[in-house]
Amino acid sequence: MRLTPNGHIPLCLQNLCSFNGVDCRAFGRLIQYCSDHRLLRQANQLHARIVQSSLTPNNFLASKLINFYSKSNHLYEAHKVFDEIPDRNIFSWNAMLIGYSIHDMHGHTLNLFSSLLSSYSVTLKPDNFTITCVLKALSVLFPESILAKEVHCFVLRHGIDSDIFVVNALITYYSRCDDLGLPRILFDRMHDRDIVSWNSMIAGYSQCGFYEDCKSLYRKMLDSTRLRPNCVTLVSVLQACAQSNDLVFGKEVHQFINERKIEMDVSAHNSLIGLYSKCGSLDHARELFNVMSNKDEITYGSIISGYMAHGFVDKAMDLFREMKNPRLISTWNAVISGLVQNNRNDQGVFELVQEMQEFWFRPNAVTISSILPAFSCLSNLKGGKAIHAYAIRNGYDHNSYVATSIIDTYAKAGFLRGAQRVFDRSENRSLIVWTAIISAYSAQGDANAALKLFGDMLSNGTMPDHVTFTAVLSACAHSGMVDEAWKIFDEMFLKHSIQPSVEHYACMVGVLSRAGMISEAAEFISKMPIEPNAKVWGALLHGVSVSGDVELGKFVCDHLFEMEPENTGNYVVMANLYSQAGKWEEAENVREKMNKIGLKKIPGTSWIETSGGLRSFIARDVSSERSEEMYRILEGLLGLMKEEGYALWDELDEECVYT
Repeated sequence: MRLTPNGHIPLCLQNLCSFNGVDCRAFGRLIQYCSDHRLLRQANQLHARIVQSSLTPNNFLASKLINFYSKSNHLYEAHKVFDEIPDRNIFSWNAMLIGYSIHDMHGHTLNLFSSLLSSYSVTLKPDNFTITCVLKALSVLFPESILAKEVHCFVLRHGIDSDIFVVNALITYYSRCDDLGLPRILFDRMHDRDIVSWNSMIAGYSQCGFYEDCKSLYRKMLDSTRLRPNCVTLVSVLQACAQSNDLVFGKEVHQFINERKIEMDVSAHNSLIGLYSKCGSLDHARELFNVMSNKDEITYGSIISGYMAHGFVDKAMDLFREMKNPRLISTWNAVISGLVQNNRNDQGVFELVQEMQEFWFRPNAVTISSILPAFSCLSNLKGGKAIHAYAIRNGYDHNSYVATSIIDTYAKAGFLRGAQRVFDRSENRSLIVWTAIISAYSAQGDANAALKLFGDMLSNGTMPDHVTFTAVLSACAHSGMVDEAWKIFDEMFLKHSIQPSVEHYACMVGVLSRAGMISEAAEFISKMPIEPNAKVWGALLHGVSVSGDVELGKFVCDHLFEMEPENTGNYVVMANLYSQAGKWEEAENVREKMNKIGLKKIPGTSWIETSGGLRSFIARDVSSERSEEMYRILEGLLGLMKEEGYALWDELDEECVYT
């Protein structure tokens, strides 16, 4: 019997239907053919004839019908067929499980599996197809669940641990649970691996951040197997290259694609664009972008993120506006976070959030954590509180990144009590949340609170990272806690196996300089195992500017002039040092050097939130109509400070340079 795509169904039905009823096997094969060739109307006609004949489908025929309805996205009809099977075998159970699985209805998959276990018997027990569906559902709904290990035990007890589909499913499950040791053991013990086996393990390494292992396994695949990487493999490897900023390896993968003439799908193209964008090779990224015929949202999002990350804001915005109707919230978030990170808060960040909502996108946790720094920069406490309220109403306040951003916003606005309250209410205090509150107290100069929180964090079992140590050492610098700073600095490597970076050395120079230990700070720099950068020399310059050591100041500034020739602050400090020492000619020479280079000191701008909105001002500002009143109050405050014994000194008295 032969069925053409045009569907000679009536003729086939006449041949299939005999005086003895319906030939179930022939009907099953015919329905399978219709399912494979998407002949929906014909398959429905076949099912209608079965119903008309008053036949209850057996397991074989019912499985074919379930498969047809699942593939055509009619799960309700599939389950009706399943319910009418009088004596189900594992094939019909698997047909229904696979139907739910391919439509990602994982809750239904597990409920049906539970029903199967209730009907468990010698003749009815889960097989390899059952297990793969169940593991897929568990990996999505219950990662790190003991249920999967019980399923694994079942696999071992019933001897199906050598089935390649089952082992692939186990590798995928454990990889998604961030447990890469066990899946690698399973992978290494496999006698026969297919492309799914390799892809599952490579993807596991890539998604869990083990980028070097991902690239190493990819090389092993090339060297030791007849299998060739496909697009799924390449996407995982390219993402690992992008995340590890390994442009060289990424280019090797790209070359492999070109040499083998591998047909690239949209995901692979997007991964290549993402690689070049993240690694700063934006011309290559744009070239690939321009030749792509089928661009999707992720294509645009990848290159927009690349432009934003490397400061090409205008190019990113041009591409974003070219989209006209962005359909992914990740694209909106990439643009919003890019504007904030590039200090383009005045280019419609808040209006962009409003526009996003007009397209029916509600700000999510990423949006909130991206936009909050804009309020920090503007010291807009009222706006920060409004975003915090939105986060609470929508259940985002328990997100670690949102909580961290709120703590940082409140701290920079001087609302330390609010920052502490957010920290206290954080249920899952991750490292970034601990670091945020420590940094908050450090920035406010409360070293005792910062050190206490650091101790609490260690007692809680949370291990610090390099950012945490920077915050703690900065707190010590602000308060002159030299002994505590030395202790923490020494413990970085000895106790926590963290190699101090140039940031930490700069903090230690700051600690010593602020404590008046200038010679010790200079000696510390001379013994550094890494090359000091501008931050290190800048920290020493701060101490020198207080001590008035002109010769050391000149030595430090010579380094800084070479490293950052356009930083006007260094010239100002050097000129001040000469002026304080009575070396007016040298001070004049510094001023002339600034003029020759074309540098001009840009006054620092501050913001304050008033009842009339945000107001910006600079030093000695008289633009406000209430300037006289402000300066009278300021003079009173300065007088009170003098009475308390504080010595007042303008560190950067520009009059020494410009008059």
